[in-house]
Amino acid sequence: MPSLPARRIGDGPRLALVHGFTQTGGSWDPVATILAADHEVVTVDAPGHGAASAIETGLVQGAELLAEAAGAATYVGYSMGGRYCLHTALYAPDAVLGLVLVSATGGIDDADERAARRAADERLADRIGEIGVAAFVDEWLAQPLFATLDAAAADRDGRLVNTAQGLASSLRLAGTGTQLALWDDLADIDVPVLVLAGELDAKFRAAGERLAAAIGPNATYAVVPGAGHTAHLEQPDAFLAILRPWLATHGL
Repeated sequence: MPSLPARRIGDGPRLALVHGFTQTGGSWDPVATILAADHEVVTVDAPGHGAASAIETGLVQGAELLAEAAGAATYVGYSMGGRYCLHTALYAPDAVLGLVLVSATGGIDDADERAARRAADERLADRIGEIGVAAFVDEWLAQPLFATLDAAAADRDGRLVNTAQGLASSLRLAGTGTQLALWDDLADIDVPVLVLAGELDAKFRAAGERLAAAIGPNATYAVVPGAGHTAHLEQPDAFLAILRPWLATHGL
């Protein structure tokens, strides 16, 4: 299996930033460049995305590839990236010094609901092949989930480097429907954890509260004011105002 492409900027304690579905490692640039003032920041293209479009793998092996690419670091994952970072913490724990989860979940509890989500992801994967990446990205960003994400932060053009085959494989192999419910395993994570959700994203606020409670006393839960699902890009200053003190408190 090829290695995941990773870019490194800055110097200091290492942060590994993992993007969401249809994005690339470059999607983190607005906050990565700021964090690089006092951290080594590693941005990784996740399997099926960007320069890793040809890498087709599921969450567990993808998490192991992520750990190999970034090394020992505080892992910061948004949405799909949160799925990968959670799996890295559970399946490659020696690489994870700290964990930051943005708009993430521990999985769908009910097996029938997971199966329904897998089927929905399969239909979406077929849809990408039918209409192409550009049209699919437009449909993806038109979802209510991204109603508070403005055009500049959405970076539509940056998403168009992805391929139909890569995005389809990501949905089929690492989509929400493929993630087993991890809730009972989360207490095994024994590094500092920061769980974040946007104030305007009610679904993931609830998921974040549950995540923090399941992880236990080493988890901190916080809400990014004025932000929706893509909290780190919608309100980067507010996001960093929470992240930076937390990193300092834990020496990360």
